[in-house]
Amino acid sequence: MAKAWTRWQDWAEVVIGALVLLSPLVVETTTGAMWTMIVLGALIAIDGLASLAMPGMVYGEWFQMVLGALLFISPWVIGYSDLTAASWVSWVGGVLTVAAGAMAVPLANAAHGGRIAGTA
Repeated sequence: MAKAWTRWQDWAEVVIGALVLLSPLVVETTTGAMWTMIVLGALIAIDGLASLAMPGMVYGEWFQMVLGALLFISPWVIGYSDLTAASWVSWVGGVLTVAAGAMAVPLANAAHGGRIAGTA
């Protein structure tokens, strides 16, 4: 069984979420962009913490990838794609969140099954 609080992918998700959450402090945003980044950033960080605490929670990694995709498309959906810095935070944060979640899925599956990732 995987040990809690050890997967680097989940720590990355927590950091990405926190950076997205705090980014409205340093980048120009509209009200919609600000709240989108705050809410999605918080959800990404919280889900990362949940995955750290419960490494066998496979659905948490899939939820993380959905949150990353939502963050990536949010500049177009919410209408802040003209705000360059806020858009780039969303695009890069979204891609990194999806990547971290995708890399953690096999590890979460292995932890859920009670075995070490990469073994039969």
